[in-house]
Amino acid sequence: MRCPSVAFCIVAFYLAAAASAESAPDMTTSPPLRWNELPALPDSEGFAGSYAGVSGDALIVAGGANFPDKRPWEGGAKIWYDRLFVLEPAATTWRNAGRLPHAGGYGVSVNTPEGFVLIGGGDATRNFNEVWLARWERETVTFTAWPHLPKPLAMAAGALVGRTLYVAGGLDRPDAAAAQNAFFALDLDQLASGWRELPTWPGAERFLATAAAHDGAFFLFSGARLIADGTNKPAREWLRDAYRYTPGAGWKRIADLPRVAVAAPSPAPVIDGRILIFGGDDGAQVALAPTEHRGFPRDTLAYRVADDTWSRAGEVPFSLVTTTLTTWRGQIVVPGGEARPGVRSARVWSAPVAEHPAKK
Repeated sequence: MRCPSVAFCIVAFYLAAAASAESAPDMTTSPPLRWNELPALPDSEGFAGSYAGVSGDALIVAGGANFPDKRPWEGGAKIWYDRLFVLEPAATTWRNAGRLPHAGGYGVSVNTPEGFVLIGGGDATRNFNEVWLARWERETVTFTAWPHLPKPLAMAAGALVGRTLYVAGGLDRPDAAAAQNAFFALDLDQLASGWRELPTWPGAERFLATAAAHDGAFFLFSGARLIADGTNKPAREWLRDAYRYTPGAGWKRIADLPRVAVAAPSPAPVIDGRILIFGGDDGAQVALAPTEHRGFPRDTLAYRVADDTWSRAGEVPFSLVTTTLTTWRGQIVVPGGEARPGVRSARVWSAPVAEHPAKK
C-alpha cells in the first residue's frame, strides 16, 4: 500500500504495532495453576465459614455451619459446629483432633509463625470478639487466648503484613442492619498492647470482602454493604471498589475489580506479583430462587500490583464462596465452602505454588 504522506505512514505503523502488541499473548503471566483434590472433609454435607490454617506442618479446618436436614427454603435449621479436623502430611484421611473453644464460624483465619490465628466470627445468636492462637501438638489442637478485638466481628477480612495482623470490615452482630468500616491492627511482637484502631478506607463500609498482603501493604477488595429497602431485612449493595493500605502512608483507592466478587476465598494469594481472587459471588443471580441457582463464578481475577491493572487468569474447578484460603506445604488450599445458596461442600481443593514464589 502506498502512503499518501510520511506522517500518515508513521501513524499507521504505530497503530499496527499497538494492535499487534494488544493481541499478542502476555508473556509475563504465570502458567495456570494445577488444581487437585485433597481428602474430603469427613462430613456428608460439608461446611461454609470454617476456620482454616496451618500449625506444626498440619492442615487444620474447624467450625463452620451447614443445613444438615433440610435446605433453608424448606425450613431447615442452620447448625453451627465446634468440630476440628487435622490433615497431616501424606495422610489420606482427616483426623478428629479436639474441638473449638465454642461452636462458630465466618471469622478471619491467618497463618503466623506462632501458629494459626482465629479472629472473631459468630454463631446464630452473637458475633465474637475473641481471638485464639491454635497450635497442633501432635495429638490435639491447643488454643491460647490472644487480645480481644475492640468489637465483635464476623464476615470480616484480614491478612498478615510482616508481623502485623490487620482486620477490616465485617458485621458486629448476626442481625446487623449495617456493615462495619472498622480497621484494626495487632502487632505480634507487642501482644500486650492489644489491637489498635486505625483510620478506615475512603469508601463504603462492607463485609464479606477479600483481603491480601503484598510488599508491605494490606489490600481490601469488593464485598457488600447493607442498605435499608423498606423491609425488615436490609438488602445488599454489591461493591467492586478496592483499596491499598500502606503503613505510614495510609489508604489509597486502586483500580476497581472487573466485576463484583463477594465472599471469595480469603486472604487471597499473591503469585508473581499478582493478587488472585478466585470466583466470588457477582450478585447476578440474587433474584433467582435458590433451586435455580447455577453456582458462583469460576473465573480468576488477577490484580497486578505493579501497574494497578486487572486481568482474567483462567478458571478454577470449583464454585465456592464464604470459605477461607490458606497455604500448606507449598500449595494453596480452599477447604469446603458454599457451593450454592444453602448448599455446602466437603471437597478440599489445592494447587501447588512452589514454582511461583510469592513476594511476602
